[in-house]
Amino acid sequence: MNNLKLVDENLSEEEAKEQYVINYLKSVVAIEQAIEPYKEQKKDLRKEYINNGWLTREDIWSAIKAYRLYMKGADMDDLNDMFDTIEKKFGEKDA
Repeated sequence: MNNLKLVDENLSEEEAKEQYVINYLKSVVAIEQAIEPYKEQKKDLRKEYINNGWLTREDIWSAIKAYRLYMKGADMDDLNDMFDTIEKKFGEKDA
């Protein structure tokens, strides 16, 4: 692990924590600003597919959810079991 010094070693524990919080937030804001154009691109892409009738919102939602589950290595048997449990408890959901 890299031991990069982000705060002055002479600060109190509370001051150091505050400085870490500030540094963290500055980094998060910079990252969010950097990815903002890509968020707009993603929205435009989704809108294009819907407007051209290639996919519905539900198709896109399902594809994204399935992809994220796949990337996480989700166990589909466990997921189906959980889904069945939820349906038993709350009843079938109208599509």
